[in-house]
Amino acid sequence: MKLRKPQGAITTFAAQSLTDIVFLLLIFFLLTSTFVLQTGVKVQLPQTTADEPVSEKMVVISLTKDGSVYLNENLVSRPELVGRLRQLLVSKEQIVILRADKSLSLDLVVGVMDIAKSSGASRFLIATQTEE
Repeated sequence: MKLRKPQGAITTFAAQSLTDIVFLLLIFFLLTSTFVLQTGVKVQLPQTTADEPVSEKMVVISLTKDGSVYLNENLVSRPELVGRLRQLLVSKEQIVILRADKSLSLDLVVGVMDIAKSSGASRFLIATQTEE
């Protein structure tokens, strides 16, 4: 049996398929990097250098500049907050994120924190904005 010798090395390179893959990866990373979880309530957060992603198991309480309280983007009154939080807090391990406007006094934020504690929350995070 006679075996053929290779005719010669392939001198052309098909870069078209490689550029297609790189282009698709670029589009994928551009699209996925823009999906940042932010609630719809406008709050000016204090700034920090650390960044931590938000999980779906977290309950978000937002305090606006005018003192309005939002629970997961729904406007609630302070007396209503206790009952609504008790419904949302399924376990003691759930985290309550406080998104308070930086111009608010600490007294208002601590008051909402006390309401959340009386509803059964035990773990808190204060939302901040990363420095640019």
